[in-house]
Amino acid sequence: MFNLFNNKKDALRTTLKNNPLLVDVRTRVEFLQGSVEGAVNIPLDNIENNIAKFKSKPSVVVFCRSGGRASAAVHLLHQHGVENVTNGGSWQDVRDLLKQL
Repeated sequence: MFNLFNNKKDALRTTLKNNPLLVDVRTRVEFLQGSVEGAVNIPLDNIENNIAKFKSKPSVVVFCRSGGRASAAVHLLHQHGVENVTNGGSWQDVRDLLKQL
């Protein structure tokens, strides 16, 4: 049986192996409560002001609490020509996958 969730998870795992820019798009307060080691905090409201930081990276993984804000960040980045971005879902999912590498 085809399992879309596992395929997305496998794709994310492959992306994470290539040392992408890890971006937590939650608020600063949320970020300070815990995030992925090595991640930078660029809240969703500040994505458009930081487009240049994304364009120079070969790959980017964005994440948040549940994946919703990350999805919005992916959409914004695509509107600005940044195609090398992946929605990592929740910060805990990204953290757990990184621990498996």
